[in-house]
Amino acid sequence: MSAGAALAFPPLLWGEQAAEDAFEHACRRALLGCDAGLVSWRVTADRLEGALVLAPEVPLGRAMAMLPLCGVGFQNALGVMAPPEVSVHLDWDGGIRVNGAACGRFRAMASAGDPQAVPDWLAIGFVLPLIPDSDSPGDTPGRTSLFAEGCADVDPPALLEAWARHSLNWINRWEDGDARALHAEWRGLAQDIGEEVQQGGRSGTFLGVDEDFGMLLRDGDTTHLIPLTTLLEPAP
Repeated sequence: MSAGAALAFPPLLWGEQAAEDAFEHACRRALLGCDAGLVSWRVTADRLEGALVLAPEVPLGRAMAMLPLCGVGFQNALGVMAPPEVSVHLDWDGGIRVNGAACGRFRAMASAGDPQAVPDWLAIGFVLPLIPDSDSPGDTPGRTSLFAEGCADVDPPALLEAWARHSLNWINRWEDGDARALHAEWRGLAQDIGEEVQQGGRSGTFLGVDEDFGMLLRDGDTTHLIPLTTLLEPAP
């Protein structure tokens, strides 16, 4: 499938190809009042970008579960398309790991930042490097790209279509009250649970997450809760 071809999305979702940054495109369209279900996308020679606009019916603090949910949708999509030896994991803060190395990330923006209020819109987007950003990838051993990890046969537009399908499936399950399944799936993919991490200016042991996917960080005798809303990028 060529990058310029029209993509096919499941019912309730519809696509727009972005001329520049797909996430920024989605956020601009959301600010202008576009319908929920917009999938903004962009494919270049070196990267794949996708973003989804949602209209939550729950407070932002709960709706932020869409960030890890879309990460799970991505792993499910790539897991089917990549060779079986390729592993995909997720950082709590939106990072994507392929075979243990950082390989792009998810990001989030909402109409407002009050965790107790229902936002007008919520946008979740990702960027995935397809090829190394340097001719000397050994200089950045902690970072990788999709094609460098044995996924050269993965078609980026098809991957984006699959991400949309898998994410919509998880959204439907979450809305139907199956949050437990999402938590179980995410926990099996989560990076660094039980390890020492740094997040939000704090350091400690990453114990797991609460019901809204807030990070539980153990520092000595204190367990800190870091909500997912701390990851929101400010709306323009």
